[in-house]
Amino acid sequence: MNAPTTAHTPSRQARNLRWLLSNLVDEVPGVRSVAVVSSDGLLLLSSEPGRTAGDAGPGGGPDREERGEGENADGAAPRREPGGRPERGPRDAGADLATIVSGLGSLTQGASKLMDAGPVKQTMVAMDEGSLFVMSISDGSLLGVHAAPDCDMSVVAYHMALFVGRAGHVLTPELRTELRTSMELDQ
Repeated sequence: MNAPTTAHTPSRQARNLRWLLSNLVDEVPGVRSVAVVSSDGLLLLSSEPGRTAGDAGPGGGPDREERGEGENADGAAPRREPGGRPERGPRDAGADLATIVSGLGSLTQGASKLMDAGPVKQTMVAMDEGSLFVMSISDGSLLGVHAAPDCDMSVVAYHMALFVGRAGHVLTPELRTELRTSMELDQ
């Protein structure tokens, strides 16, 4: 059994999920931001541009105001896209990406029902200045990834599938509640 958690001490499952999210952001070229959204549209976990996923949640690294504007949480310069320009993501990326992912997930699920096509597994939107990927997680939650326009889509999709496979079975109602509470405390 897990030890009880407080707002300052995330559970082992929450730390593991944050670690998986951090790996997705850090290991996949072109990923700008990531959000895990509950089936009812609430943001559970995110990685803000310029922050590492490990900083998400209580006890994370310094906020943007506490470090230089041009630094990541580890003090390093922000990651750059090919050509040297800083990676760009939407402002308040976690909340904005969660809203977009939830809406797109709802829209595609509705389309699937109208077309009698079965459950939606993945949605991808390619834009001039970026790509958006949404993948279903087993409990009805969604994983959303905002990536650079020149990302390798198959690599992003592969790593998203790995995340979903590893995280889907641990996203229990208790963990969702803990993550929601953690996100609320961060705001």
